[in-house]
Amino acid sequence: MSKEEYTKIVLPEEKIPRYWYNVQADMPNPMEPGLNPQTKQVLKPEDLAPIFPMSLIGQEVTTERYVEIPEEVREIYKKWRPSPLFRARGLEKALGTSSRIYYKYEGVSPVGSHKLNTAVPQAYYNKEAGIKRLSTETGAGQWGTALALACKMFDIECIVYMVRISFQQKPYRRTFMQAYGAECLASPTDKTEIGRRVLKEYPDTPGTLGIAISEAVEDAAGRDDTNYSLGSVLNHVCLHQSIIGQEVKLQMEMVDDYPDVIVGCCGGGSNFAGIAFPFIPDKLQGKKVRLVGVEPAACPTMTKGAYAYDYCDVAGMTPLMKMYTLGHEFTPPGIHAGGLRYHGESPLLSRLYYDGLTEAVAVKQKGVFEAALLFAQTEGIIPAPESAHAIKTAIDEALKAKEEGVEKSIVLNLSGHGHLDLTAYENYFAGKIEDVEFPEEELKKQLANLPKV
Repeated sequence: MSKEEYTKIVLPEEKIPRYWYNVQADMPNPMEPGLNPQTKQVLKPEDLAPIFPMSLIGQEVTTERYVEIPEEVREIYKKWRPSPLFRARGLEKALGTSSRIYYKYEGVSPVGSHKLNTAVPQAYYNKEAGIKRLSTETGAGQWGTALALACKMFDIECIVYMVRISFQQKPYRRTFMQAYGAECLASPTDKTEIGRRVLKEYPDTPGTLGIAISEAVEDAAGRDDTNYSLGSVLNHVCLHQSIIGQEVKLQMEMVDDYPDVIVGCCGGGSNFAGIAFPFIPDKLQGKKVRLVGVEPAACPTMTKGAYAYDYCDVAGMTPLMKMYTLGHEFTPPGIHAGGLRYHGESPLLSRLYYDGLTEAVAVKQKGVFEAALLFAQTEGIIPAPESAHAIKTAIDEALKAKEEGVEKSIVLNLSGHGHLDLTAYENYFAGKIEDVEFPEEELKKQLANLPKV
């Protein structure tokens, strides 16, 4: 078979990267330091020690280019890594494009998404530190599911605060977590001070990731046996996800191709960072690759937000980070892409976007589901609503290239399947999906309330 005929591009197990790639080593301008939420002074490692193990704190601040993957973690990775890179031939034919579209399929993991790439090392390092219990938040449920499994692998208890709207929209996600032995609660709950406060003020709130994070942090801070675990945004999460892009580079070499455009959906930024960050050194060396993050028009953090210091949670318990933000008190509409309903963005990705090394676009829900269905009908995989944002933009890029009479190589990160998101598709078929945009008046209101630093 010629290299042009490949549809599924698979690396052997021995090609699983032995190191995570750290983009901090190559950034032209370093990200601004985090600040202690109480003192507003530059964050120190000991400030994070109550809720994170020192090994992960070290990964948060290191500027070493490569961080070795522990052998025990790498052995677990073998259950689904390397993940396949597919040539989307059916989609290409449907679009009538001469461009080459590839998708890196992270849905082959046991939990159906990329989130296990960081859940496993986080559970591993916490186990090493003697932690017995982890608390976390989850939006659509992919992260909570991943951490639930990772905790079970290392005999750690797991409690998940799931954003209320997603808890209601995706009942089988919480069943998934329970099957792995985790406790899953609809956030806001009456079990934390911040949860009770929000419920008193906004009893009908759909919940937000910012609220759920506050609850999980409060939980961890109140118990000596418990640490907090985050599935996106932070540097060490982006570090762990770099395994995706490293594999893509090797797989593209197998077919003598190189991407013109790399696309990934953006909530907190981890899956986009995972596929895009390993290409930053190439871009800095003159390669013309474009790195495009896609967010929902209902929660346009990079495309409309401010680059400013803000809290990562509603209660202001987390460090202040310089990032693109819509304001930590912002409550996004209850769109079905629950994993993208976050007010902030990864500080690393924010800095790179600010410096012009990455791009961002915002897309509306109806177009996203139209793209998802076309993908399902041509490639056979029903994508998660979050991942479908990347599909929509990859299709737009291919159609634009067709109009311009050029061929492009387009790679998207299909970060997860949508088997547990069928309620969203059902609502689309019933005509219940609406195009929601973030109102400018609300944006002005939220940005006026950003913390003064």
